[in-house]
Amino acid sequence: MDKILFVCSQNKWRSLTAESIYEGFSQYQVRSAGTAPGARVRVTEGHIGWADWIFVMEKKHLQVLTRKYGDRLADKKVVCLHIPDQYQFMDIELIRLLKIRLGHHIDVPD
Repeated sequence: MDKILFVCSQNKWRSLTAESIYEGFSQYQVRSAGTAPGARVRVTEGHIGWADWIFVMEKKHLQVLTRKYGDRLADKKVVCLHIPDQYQFMDIELIRLLKIRLGHHIDVPD
């Protein structure tokens, strides 16, 4: 079972939506976290160590993770989805984009 971490800034909309889509999908264990100081759940070294896959929403999230946890990312599959911070939680367009972009890397639930 693959362990997937979804990362955005605040862990309120994008990464939380991705986690919501994938939780309960038996192929994966999923978590989400944010990079910002005020994030709902802030990403930690424990999150990084736990994950097989790390999907970040923007390049800036990848830069933060690389700066803080660079050596811990070496054996991880890390992918930037290039999804801007313009969507609300469970926004239909956000779900559509997540499914398309994640579908290039992992199986997507219906």
